[in-house]
Amino acid sequence: MVSRLIISISQTLLLARLKQSIIAAAGVTFGITMFITLMGFMTGLNGMLDGLILNRTPHIRLYNEVKANEEQPVNISPEYSDQINNIRSIKPRDDGKEIYDGPAIVAALRNDPRVYGVAAKVVAPVFFNVGATDLSGSVNGIDVVNEESLFAFSTYVPEGDITDLDNINNSIILGKGLADKMLAEIGDIVPVTTARGQQMNLKVVGYYQSGLADVDNVTSFASIGTAQKLLGKTNSYLTDIQVKLHNLELAPTLAKEFETKFGTDALDIQTANAQFETGTQIRNMITYTVSIVLLVVAGFGIYNILNMMIYEKMDSIAILKATGFSGSDVRNIFITLSLIIGLSGGLVGLGFGFVFQVIIDHLPFETSALPTIKTFPVNYNPQYYLVGILFAMATTFMAGWLPARKASKIDPVIIIRGK
Repeated sequence: MVSRLIISISQTLLLARLKQSIIAAAGVTFGITMFITLMGFMTGLNGMLDGLILNRTPHIRLYNEVKANEEQPVNISPEYSDQINNIRSIKPRDDGKEIYDGPAIVAALRNDPRVYGVAAKVVAPVFFNVGATDLSGSVNGIDVVNEESLFAFSTYVPEGDITDLDNINNSIILGKGLADKMLAEIGDIVPVTTARGQQMNLKVVGYYQSGLADVDNVTSFASIGTAQKLLGKTNSYLTDIQVKLHNLELAPTLAKEFETKFGTDALDIQTANAQFETGTQIRNMITYTVSIVLLVVAGFGIYNILNMMIYEKMDSIAILKATGFSGSDVRNIFITLSLIIGLSGGLVGLGFGFVFQVIIDHLPFETSALPTIKTFPVNYNPQYYLVGILFAMATTFMAGWLPARKASKIDPVIIIRGK
């Protein structure tokens, strides 16, 4: 009964100063609306930017770096073991970039419970023969099914069907920038020559466009079998093994483990994209900071309005205390009043925030760099709505607690005597 009475008195005080109450609630509504809108838009934008790099990057990449043998014959010879040997102009081993026992390594990784998926790859440096001109580039032989499953490969192919790489012999998907240089259209035949002189004619079945010009100007994709045939290698020839994990945070540790276990070089995603990850963290920090400041500013507006309301309601407070209400009851009345403002303004703000997100989500956003993106990206994560309403309630509680505490200490005798 007491709680109902406190809520009833709080509603009466709100309605008595309806204009001020609406203004206070409007401040909360504006803050929550901007918080939801900014968080949805900025995190959606960050997710899109991250996807350009991170979604196409394996958590761990296994490969063989071309480098000189650290153990030279003169160093391991017993005859010279007690001497200091200086060797100049050491040449790399003629081992190429092949990963030894590649298929066995792929099978072992797929049986590892920490690994989400594995996609093998063959990278072939080539020259694209365009008349009398040769354009340098690379053909990436991919496992189409696993590449699509792990890296959403089709989202970067605005024209063509990725399954044609498996279904059509000697086919290729050209980087859009490379295709533009060659004036190559889908269905054209493109002559390709490797560094060792092997030649092959490949049929263009699509375009690849990542949004990164430096990549699109040199990169192309074929099936693993086509790339192996182009290089004159067997079916066991692999140059890269791309690994995705269930837990991204384990990448640095597992990279070192796999490097030792399989005798290859290993690069984890954190090392490969350290600068990009830092930029994402900074953008997220700015987004959260601006959004929280909006809610705090709305809280100050509520504090000022409630503070003025207390001064205007001195007579009411004195009457409440004179009729038996304690200081804690008066404090609870004004805190309840504040929370009503926060809840009503917050709920309306969530509604407006969702509406603005939908509007932004339908605004056209077309650029040649991102052919698969047609509208502005928006993140509808329910977590932001929950955080928004909880922060609104917390902010309005603090904004109402200070004036309510002051109201609870008012001596009704002094007020009545002054009247």
